[in-house]
This record gives sequence, structure tokens and C-alpha cells, in this order.
Amino acid sequence: MNRVLTFSAAAVVAAAGVAAVRAQQPAGAAAAGNVGVLHVRSNVSMVVGPDGENGAVSIGDEGVLVVDTMKTASAPKLLATIRGLSSRAILWIVNTSSHPEHAGGNATIAPAGRLISTGNSRGGNAASIYAFQNAMMRLNGSDKSNDAVAPEGWPTDSFFVKQKDMSFNGEAVQLLHVPNASTDGDTIVFFRRSDVIAAGDIFTPQQYPIIDLQEGGSINGYIAGLNYLLELTVPELNEEGGTMVIPGHGHLCDEADVGDYRDMVTIVRDRVQDAIKKKMTLEQVKAAKLTFDYDGVYATPEYTGDMFVERIYRSLTQPAKPAVK
Repeated sequence: MNRVLTFSAAAVVAAAGVAAVRAQQPAGAAAAGNVGVLHVRSNVSMVVGPDGENGAVSIGDEGVLVVDTMKTASAPKLLATIRGLSSRAILWIVNTSSHPEHAGGNATIAPAGRLISTGNSRGGNAASIYAFQNAMMRLNGSDKSNDAVAPEGWPTDSFFVKQKDMSFNGEAVQLLHVPNASTDGDTIVFFRRSDVIAAGDIFTPQQYPIIDLQEGGSINGYIAGLNYLLELTVPELNEEGGTMVIPGHGHLCDEADVGDYRDMVTIVRDRVQDAIKKKMTLEQVKAAKLTFDYDGVYATPEYTGDMFVERIYRSLTQPAKPAVK
């Protein structure tokens, strides 16, 4: 009996802790046009831009690592926010994708750092910028894309394998490629000692997934990415707490939130897939309102259930875009 009571009390404490963290979401500051900050755990904090784009910072004795630099217009506010947290050099930037809301501010944030990559021809004092090779090629214009940024914001370091390991501020940091999810250049960043993951756009709990078909994204790759994220996360008690997940957009989450989102995406994918097997046209699939029971939670004026269904339909019926070489 005592064991049951002890476990139940611990579960209540864990759930209350998660609720308290969620209650501190920095939405107010972001909504006011500023960059909000939420300390997550250990060295890692979540940052939220004026347009709801999320990033992360690791701040410690070695310096600052920034995950995603937000839109170009938001970057000066992000830099000011970082400087309010630490005066140490920004040594590393990691872009989780090439999309403007995650890499548009590279040219503003990078010069505030100190160059540590010996192969960088840019010279001067600047942070090194990491991205998966496909994202790097879009950012520097090697692959034609609207995501290209100024030369000062080009990635200086890239990787093409599944996993890139580094050590920073006393903990292992893993850059993990997720193929053909939101794009074909997605990276998630795992701060192992802090037990915090910056997931980028492979997880956006406040809206339906943005699947960029032109940049190699796919619905099946997206679901595989969510399943991979679930493999990395470990809950504390009663599926609450444990590994914290910073999404590309939306509130701070844990494994249970990722699982709920994965289930929703999978169910909608299966509905569309079944409709395709029945030879339904895209117009007929949209008319069937296959996201009706989820629209109240995930649909937005900018990205409706019909838009999400269309991307799933095209992802399942059109040939996949070849990977960038």
C-alpha cells in the first residue's frame, strides 16, 4: 500500500511540474513583438520569436550555442535577448532546416560570435554555422531555392551522415538528420545531459505539419521522423515529464505530446491513403472533410485542414523529389 501511495504522490508531483513549466510559456513576450525565453533545464532555454518560431540556446562556461536564428526581422531581437542572458561568445549556430523562420537570421547572429572552424574562409570573428548538407546548399544558393541567405549567413560546416556528435558546455550534443520529413534537410538537436531536444519543424503541435514537397518533404517521412523522436524521448512518470521537446512552432512538450501528435498525423494519413485506394480525386477527398475532428485543435487560417490533406494526397500520389546531390 505504501508503495502505491508513494508512486501516486510522485506521479502527481511530476505532472504538476510539467504543468508549471507549460504555464510559463513565453507566449506573452512573443505576442508583444519581442523574443520570449523559457528556461527548460540545465544550460538549455527555449526562445520564441514574434511570429511563433521557436529556437533554443545553450549557455555555459564555454559560450553560447544557438539552435535556429529565426526570421531576418526577428534576429536583432533574438541577439538582444541572448546578450541579456550571457555576454559570452556565440560559438555555434545550428539550423534545423533552411526555411527562413529557422535560418533567416544567420547573418545577424553569426557575426556576434567567435570563429572556431579553421576551414572557414569568411574570416574574422563569427560563429560557425552547422546544417545538414541539403539545407546548406539551399542557404548558400548551390541548390536553387527561395531559402538562400546573405553570404555572411551561409553555413560553414555541414554533415551528410545520419548523426553528427559534438561536445559543448559540458554535455554531448547530437545533430540528428531526419530524412524526407518536413524537408529533406531536417535536423533535430539533442542535448543529452540536459535531456532536451530541439525538434525543428518535424514537430509543430499547434498546427498541422508543414510538409514542403518541393524541398523533399513527405508524409511518410514525417511520420517516421515523429516515431524517431519518440524513440529518443523518455518519460518520467505516467508518461509525463522526462525528456523535454522544443518544437519548431508551439508550446514546450514532452513524450506524451509527441505521441498524441504522431497519432493524429498517422490517422489523417491513413484516411487519405484509404480514399486514394478508392480512386477518389483530390476534390472528393477534400469534400470528405477527413480532418474535421482535428480542425478545432490544429487548423489555422493560414494552414487549414484542406491544405494539409492536399499535401498528404500529393505526397502519396506524386513521385518523390530526388535528394539534393
